[in-house]
Amino acid sequence: MILPIVVYGDPVLRKVGVDIDKNYEGLNDLIKNMFETMYNANGVGLAAPQIGKAIRLFVIDTGPFAESDGDEDDEFTPEQKKQLEAFKKVFINARILNEDGAEWKFNEGCLSIPKIREDVNRKPNIEIEYYDEKFVKHTEKYDGVIARVIQHEYDHIEGKLFTDIISPFKRKMISGKLNDIANGKISADYKTRVYRK
Repeated sequence: MILPIVVYGDPVLRKVGVDIDKNYEGLNDLIKNMFETMYNANGVGLAAPQIGKAIRLFVIDTGPFAESDGDEDDEFTPEQKKQLEAFKKVFINARILNEDGAEWKFNEGCLSIPKIREDVNRKPNIEIEYYDEKFVKHTEKYDGVIARVIQHEYDHIEGKLFTDIISPFKRKMISGKLNDIANGKISADYKTRVYRK
């Protein structure tokens, strides 16, 4: 089932997600619906707060990065493309244990902030602890684009958005667009939900 994606201005996007357990009601259906919603919106990641649930759950499939055409394609080596093609995971109760390396810039967008993209600086290497959909615990290290997508989705379960970590100048430049989104003046190619006070 394709769910509406909550957009900028909804308080749920500012809540720190709570841990869940394997008995969380409808978990398997929720995960399936999140992947379906993400694919419908042409995203590579989706976190539970983006569909209105303040829980520590996000899903990722970086395959579309590997399939992209044009200049963006040239950014990835064949080995990187292979990794991106194969990376599809569910992260439950995730905790980033470590981030290191020299920060690097990459142009990010967000399904909850339609049609706004900005360069964001993040560290290239992470170590993360999480449970998969079968509630098997993992501690793994990632780098590059995969680490970045994880960091972006992880921010969502911490109540943060990529617009929080861009420069104050850039934030000021897009403040009018952000207000428009919060007030429902948006056009997106997927179902959205605007917060009504």
